[in-house]
Amino acid sequence: MSLDELRKEIDAADKTILEAIEKRMDVARRIGEDKRLMGRPIYDVAREADKLDSLEAAAGAESRPYIRELYGKIFELTRRHEDKKIFGVLGQKLPHTYSPEIHHMLTDSYTYGIIEREPDELDELFNRKIYGGFNVTIPYKKEAYRRCDVLSEESSATGAVNTVVFAPDGKTYGYNTDVYGFSFMLKSAAIEVAGRKCLVLGHGGAAGAVGYALEKMGASSVTFCSRREDINYDNVYDICSDAQVIVNCTPVGMYPEVEGEVIDLSRFTSAEAFADLIYNPSSTKLMQKAEALGLKTAGGLTMLVAQAYKASLYFRGAGHADDALEETQKIRTIVTSLEKKMKNITLIGMPGCGKTTLGKAIARATGKMFIDLDVAFLEEYGIKPSECIAHEGEEAFRAKESLLAAKILPQSGKVISCGGGIVTREVNRFFVRCNSRVIYLRRPLEVLAGEDRPITAREGVNNLYEQRRGSYESWCDTILDIPSCKDKAAFLEASLERLYAEDFL
Repeated sequence: MSLDELRKEIDAADKTILEAIEKRMDVARRIGEDKRLMGRPIYDVAREADKLDSLEAAAGAESRPYIRELYGKIFELTRRHEDKKIFGVLGQKLPHTYSPEIHHMLTDSYTYGIIEREPDELDELFNRKIYGGFNVTIPYKKEAYRRCDVLSEESSATGAVNTVVFAPDGKTYGYNTDVYGFSFMLKSAAIEVAGRKCLVLGHGGAAGAVGYALEKMGASSVTFCSRREDINYDNVYDICSDAQVIVNCTPVGMYPEVEGEVIDLSRFTSAEAFADLIYNPSSTKLMQKAEALGLKTAGGLTMLVAQAYKASLYFRGAGHADDALEETQKIRTIVTSLEKKMKNITLIGMPGCGKTTLGKAIARATGKMFIDLDVAFLEEYGIKPSECIAHEGEEAFRAKESLLAAKILPQSGKVISCGGGIVTREVNRFFVRCNSRVIYLRRPLEVLAGEDRPITAREGVNNLYEQRRGSYESWCDTILDIPSCKDKAAFLEASLERLYAEDFL
């Protein structure tokens, strides 16, 4: 075996070790949390001694001489991790949240987890003060407000608390960092509020923070619209048609129900900007429509990270950052990192251009799951795309393809290779773009493969390319031009080099 091959084995082993260490530290944090809740000591000297004996006995011949030294250090670091102050995010059901990941990127001075509690468990949580504090999400922001001894100006004004700190003086402090997060989101998107008429969709806790922030930023007026208010989704076009900044604080359009639209943006003829608090998908249907109308847009991920940053300062007893530029850079760095993780990488382009080959290579490089929509079509419908076209016709195939696109493309963190004709139906544009960074893989027509491609055979490569070229170019985020290559390895090397150079991977 060559030296390069041996190094690849080491790299693979290191990846496995890192994943195992991350899992071990996560479990250690939860063990420390449970011990605090049960009133038990963090350290168990006897268990550590027994564990060292059993690990040494189970180790292989080459690693056994180092097990006590290695695990002695691991146990030391685990104790340090368990002993850190614990914060978290409080909610009733939190099947998936990015808050722990964000806080662990912000600082290593505390640990952060998920705190799921039923309404009748809140009193115990606030009274025992096992945690250093927590962020609060739906449906407990008003419950937290009622239980705090000291309220910030933003919390008092909005009647909602999303950040609780149990301070050394014995008091419970309540803050509303959504106000800061929303203001940061608008400023990052260069959306001007001063002197503008603003329309807020929804009337929950988040809407209160948004309304307060808009007033503080100098809006000439702030109007709320919701289903059960005097201004609702039927009469809003008559009363607020001159709104200039519109903010969606409802969950309409959020994954998995991504096709929802709470209003028709085209009926607000004075609109300049649209902001959506939803961050999954990253580009909601309303955001895409706002972009098509030429409006400035802002998505909810920036607000999520910014409010977490502000909460982290309170958790650490700081209250405010020392350096505004450093603050901005840190928030933007985390937003970019999360976007890369959350968004799919979706490949479009002519049939036979190498989307599947490149997609599999990108999946290996990024650790994301790879999905070939043509393969998924066979799994979903029990028939290959070419067979469906031959037996049922192209229209039937396209309808099924769109249903599959609506099911798969709004997911997160995948590498997806689309069929060449995905761009032939405008309805697919939203799904391709809603949660993806889109690559148009453009190749010389003479290198395109044509086997098992009935539409290419019928229309001809040149005609098909001319029909689809405009859509490929307008749907994508980047065009990857790869000339003829001597073999697959050269094609992949050229493609990946370009994508790394453009910071796409």
